[in-house]
Amino acid sequence: MARFPRSFLPLAALATGSLLATPLARAQHAPAPRPLDARLGLARDPGIAALLRDISPAQIRATDSTLVTFGTRHTMSDTTSSTRGIGAARRWLFAKLSAYGAACGGCLKVEYDPAMVEVSRHPQKPTVNVVNVLAWLPGRDTTRVVVITGHYDSCICAVDPFDVTSDAPGADDDGSGTSAVVELARVFSKRYPKGLSHSVLFALVAGEEQGLLGSRHLAERLHQQGYTVLGDMSDDLDGNVSADNGRTDSTTMRIYSGDPDNSPSRELARYAAALGRTYTPSFNILSVFRIDRIGRGTDHEPFVFLGDPGIRTTERMEALDRQHRPADTFEHVNFAYTANIARVNAAVLATLASAPPPPDSVRARRVAPYGQSWNITWNPAPGAASYEVLVRSTTSPTWERVIPVGNGTSYELDEQLDDLWAGVRSVGADGHRSLAVTVPQPRPIRPPSAAAAMRR
Repeated sequence: MARFPRSFLPLAALATGSLLATPLARAQHAPAPRPLDARLGLARDPGIAALLRDISPAQIRATDSTLVTFGTRHTMSDTTSSTRGIGAARRWLFAKLSAYGAACGGCLKVEYDPAMVEVSRHPQKPTVNVVNVLAWLPGRDTTRVVVITGHYDSCICAVDPFDVTSDAPGADDDGSGTSAVVELARVFSKRYPKGLSHSVLFALVAGEEQGLLGSRHLAERLHQQGYTVLGDMSDDLDGNVSADNGRTDSTTMRIYSGDPDNSPSRELARYAAALGRTYTPSFNILSVFRIDRIGRGTDHEPFVFLGDPGIRTTERMEALDRQHRPADTFEHVNFAYTANIARVNAAVLATLASAPPPPDSVRARRVAPYGQSWNITWNPAPGAASYEVLVRSTTSPTWERVIPVGNGTSYELDEQLDDLWAGVRSVGADGHRSLAVTVPQPRPIRPPSAAAAMRR
């Protein structure tokens, strides 16, 4: 049996408040293993809980119903009409978000984010003006941002990917996700008119159906302008509860995250699932350890490819017989269900934007004479009051143990890290916790050199 030092606290101790009473001194014998706390020691914030209660299915429904009235929101559709096409849709979204900004005294900074992008999937490869609609809630630290996206474009791609005139209602794909993001902009601007520790970006992106055009431009822009993206969530397909075979599930959502197992995206997925259990325990989360559905993709991927934590949050049941077709209509969207997904999103946005950033430059080195123990070190994170070291088996889907280590920047782990994953996270004075940064870092699998083979 593996031995853990006494300072290895079960996550249940954090949830019950017994953390402060537990000594940090090492012990010769380990306590008996205790049940895993699925909340990963994340604290429940009454302010965030109140924000979640403000999320309104009726508001989401009203936004989605208007989006459907624009007929088609194909990225290459009409941009001059006031009633039809993607141009009318984006101007209406801009006005709606601007009204929320005015109601909070200008706390939301709303902008168009245009880019001339080649549509490489089109036979003629035209260059199109792809325009995102962004609403910024600036934080006290404006260099770090948490992002949520919903794509407001639609298509009947299963019929004709480049039909820009026929009705493409896109009520679920992705009117539901877009409407959820708009609703989050409303409640965040109402509850946090002075912002949070870090900025929150509510991004309505275009060109998803033509190859993630708008989200790729946005991710690259944020990096080029020097922002640190603390996390990105893509809200895509958030309203359907019935599959074509008759199966129905209105109490479960899915969260997708890409490999490897110690990637920033996987950590964001664990974090989101734990927050869901903390704030919406009756709403189930199915964590799926792949970047997206088989052969599919959406707007978190450009962020992931740039090294940012990124996840897809989506419905449990998909109606593939309606997606990308004229049948993706308003009556098939369950808005109470969409609101529940939005509540999970809101918990992640608010917690990440309130917590200190993760510690930087986390490293693990064997302690001489290079046996069992490992020295884990990190650079201090701005605003962190203390740090925690997390440990799990390499076969465990989530963290199993947590070690509070005070406000220092190193810890000697008396365990064989060859057989484990370890991570370090920052803890704010108010108890909000950052994502964990995992060690050891992933390394590519490559054939051993002759010299390395001889060292064996």
